[in-house]
Amino acid sequence: MVHAMTSSANELRRLSETRPPDVTGHSKKIWKITDGDCYVQLVPSLSSFTFDRHELMGGTDALRLDFYERAAARLAGKGVQTAFLRRVDATSYLARYVTGPPFEVIVKNYAVGSTVRKYPGLFNENEPLPRPVVKFDYRIDPEDQPIGEDYLRALGLPVEGFRANALAVNRELRDWLAPLELWDFCLIFGLTEAGQPVITSEISPDCMRLRRSNGSSLDKDLFRQGASAEQIITEWRKLIDELE
Repeated sequence: MVHAMTSSANELRRLSETRPPDVTGHSKKIWKITDGDCYVQLVPSLSSFTFDRHELMGGTDALRLDFYERAAARLAGKGVQTAFLRRVDATSYLARYVTGPPFEVIVKNYAVGSTVRKYPGLFNENEPLPRPVVKFDYRIDPEDQPIGEDYLRALGLPVEGFRANALAVNRELRDWLAPLELWDFCLIFGLTEAGQPVITSEISPDCMRLRRSNGSSLDKDLFRQGASAEQIITEWRKLIDELE
């Protein structure tokens, strides 16, 4: 019998070797365990639908988890719930297993990515937005699609709770990462049995745009721009080393 907080790394690895994952995604594999939590193994994959680039890059998974572990601790200290429980080894961790609707929440601080691609002419590319913009996307292959908030309300989802949590994360991450500039990021929320939002997605350079003051990338835009695994790992390692 496997329990989240008492199981050793070896026990959890044996679990992953003796049965297939309950959930297999592009970036992680998930095994449910007996006390309602789950064991998560990251996959060192990076993907960009827009640039049609999909690769496995060994070492990026451990750096994503380095960042996520620190971010989850920072947010927990500010009262923002994430599913993260504890790290198991370099590329795996334990989390609460919380299901959620097939939507992601994106916070934009700069006019970048889908803002200029889908809404040309509204803002100058890469300019700071007058205020953070929160938008919702329906998660569907091959590309997520923007969706009106009233569809979420029609499903009984706590749109304002998602929005408030996303803006709280934005404030904390911007404060933590300064003087680096957080241009945008995405989150996936689940709901507890009490109906409270909890962040179930990873928080890492793979899920955001993060810039130095000179405009150089510290995020997956490196991958989108064609950087090699060695270049991405070097830049992400520098980033991790700079974090408090």
